[in-house]
Amino acid sequence: MSNVIKKTGLILIGVITGVMISLNFSAIAKKDNIEALHPLPIEELRTFAQVFGRIKSDYVETVEDKKLITEAINGMLVGLDPHSSYLDKDDYKELQIGTQGEFGGLGIQVTMEDGVVKVISPIEDTPAFRAGVKTGDLIVKLDDTIVKGMTLNDAIKLMRGKPNTAIKITIVREGETEPLIFNLVRDIIKIQSVKSKMIEPGYAYIRITQFQEQTGENLAQAIKNLFADNAGPMKGLILDLRNDPGGLLNGAVAVSAAFLPENALVVYTEGRSADAKMKLHANPEYYLRGPDDDYLKGLPSEAKTVPMITLVNGGSASASEIVAGALQDHKRSVVMGSQTFGKGSVQTILPLGNNTAIKLTTARYYTPNGQSIQAKGITPDILDEAEESDDQRLREADLNRHLSSGKKAETKKADGNVDKTAEKPARKKKDNKNKDKKNKAPIEFGSAEDLLLIQAMNYFKGITSSPEKKSDETDS
Repeated sequence: MSNVIKKTGLILIGVITGVMISLNFSAIAKKDNIEALHPLPIEELRTFAQVFGRIKSDYVETVEDKKLITEAINGMLVGLDPHSSYLDKDDYKELQIGTQGEFGGLGIQVTMEDGVVKVISPIEDTPAFRAGVKTGDLIVKLDDTIVKGMTLNDAIKLMRGKPNTAIKITIVREGETEPLIFNLVRDIIKIQSVKSKMIEPGYAYIRITQFQEQTGENLAQAIKNLFADNAGPMKGLILDLRNDPGGLLNGAVAVSAAFLPENALVVYTEGRSADAKMKLHANPEYYLRGPDDDYLKGLPSEAKTVPMITLVNGGSASASEIVAGALQDHKRSVVMGSQTFGKGSVQTILPLGNNTAIKLTTARYYTPNGQSIQAKGITPDILDEAEESDDQRLREADLNRHLSSGKKAETKKADGNVDKTAEKPARKKKDNKNKDKKNKAPIEFGSAEDLLLIQAMNYFKGITSSPEKKSDETDS
């Protein structure tokens, strides 16, 4: 038996070595660089091969080689950070579908933490949102299947499915003594990326729920319609990015470009490879895909000068943080709300062939003024204390294995004080004895009950009941 394991191990080491050399040469050729190959970790590969051989010979059931290798690849990636993963054929297809804004499912943005699925945010106008699923909920069971031990991708596969099919999800919620059971019916999740309306004459409201392929174009049309429908001068525009989990980078650049001067820096990225170092400006070159006409051309000139307030919260992540950071740094908009999620890393989709790919974190985002978004987020100019004290809010810094904020983290000024661009620690949960407030139905953003929207309108009109400005010492 030991000879069999030894032979299997040697063969596997040879195969893995060959694959790694092949991939290394491929990467070097692609970048047109001439650099030495990284030494292969032979001892670690030998250990891997021994484990592989033991599983093949001694595991209680026969396991296919493909499954073992796939799980090994997936484990290698998920061990890096919460956003890197292996995409099999189904996952790759779902990723492509998701960016187009329509799929069958429940409507929940999720992550994996301590072996269970944790809700980042329910998506508006979806089965999960209407049923009362909340940020911070832990999904422990899907129908009769225990989530513990599953990969995030496998859990998402179970939640998605054909419309009009039912699924029972069991949730553990802080403050509840018993698990909560939700009987949901899957639906076609059509995410309306851009919503807009006139709040009252002279004051426009635009909400972006997610950054998709058509977000920039839809925003341009919304702006044109709002300015055309307004009889008098536009006095203020509110851009609502709350609970926007992000999406496509070019969409974030397009939204920023709609309100910023031409060629203004929107965001830049820093990574190890030359491809990961980018500076993206408010220019069609950086938001159009292909030779399409510039949909931002012909926007009312007032769109770049009208007073603006951008609303954010702990559910504003990634692309929405890029927009908020760009508008804030260029002093184009007052940012109001609570500390954003802090997802400031770039994921690159690297196809592997056979319709599979890896989603790999390759860089970090920085605002125009050089502040890292990663694990810190955007700090509002005007802090909404009620939202900030919400102990259910999950942020990047709370996730296991999250990246640090990067080169600007943990630096000190000459006077010995910690630089305010440093990564902030995960917030401690506060006790909230008001269970009724914690479990109340979510308020529809943009409605008459939307308190932060009311505060934004008060700020525009100079009413003194608007929230106090934050101090530089405010902790997230």
